[in-house]
Amino acid sequence: MNRVEYRRRILEANDAQASVLRQRFADGRVLVVDVVSSPGSGKTTLLEATARTLPRALRLGCVVGDIATEMDADRLRAAGMPSHQIVTGGACHLDARLVSDGIEAASFDTPDESLPLDVLFLENVGNLVCPASYDLGEDEKVALLSVTEGHDKPFKYPAIFARAGITLFTKTDLLPHVDFDVDCAREQVLALNPGATVLEVSVKEGKGLDAWCALLQYKLDEKRRLKAIA
Repeated sequence: MNRVEYRRRILEANDAQASVLRQRFADGRVLVVDVVSSPGSGKTTLLEATARTLPRALRLGCVVGDIATEMDADRLRAAGMPSHQIVTGGACHLDARLVSDGIEAASFDTPDESLPLDVLFLENVGNLVCPASYDLGEDEKVALLSVTEGHDKPFKYPAIFARAGITLFTKTDLLPHVDFDVDCAREQVLALNPGATVLEVSVKEGKGLDAWCALLQYKLDEKRRLKAIA
């Protein structure tokens, strides 16, 4: 009982901070995308390619969560995306407090608390379990599933695929070399979340990147439109 009560208090505190973040993002018309996957599915590689594919006029930023090292943030900075690394020291997910602290510490923030970005990516710690439980104030959760992982992952890890509005099958250039049933994986994702968008992506071949970036642009335009109406 004590363990359940403690977890409830943690999530309540996280949700309160996430609400503050969500309002801040809404006021700034910033599209916030939480990118989640197991280790090695290609989150950083996808974001590098995204930075190079989206229109240069868009202001991009990223808060990166990793258990150790700043390598991923260094890679994204080299690709032209201002990034701040959060080293969690063992924690298997980002939470709203860490994201808030990361934004304050990041070079893309400003003294007056505005966030001069169009799109903020949250590259979560590589894990398909814990990130599913934590609201980060994001507009979209995006789940990556590499074809090297097997097509049974959605039903094995249903919480994250049920909550992700977008699922990307990554590294599809390897399909001829692995036993991955795209149709089966797609059916599982849509069974868990019938409204999800599923895209096939290969950064190596450039496949699916235009569709992915067009979807981000659509989501950003829609957020701005709704804010203007409000």
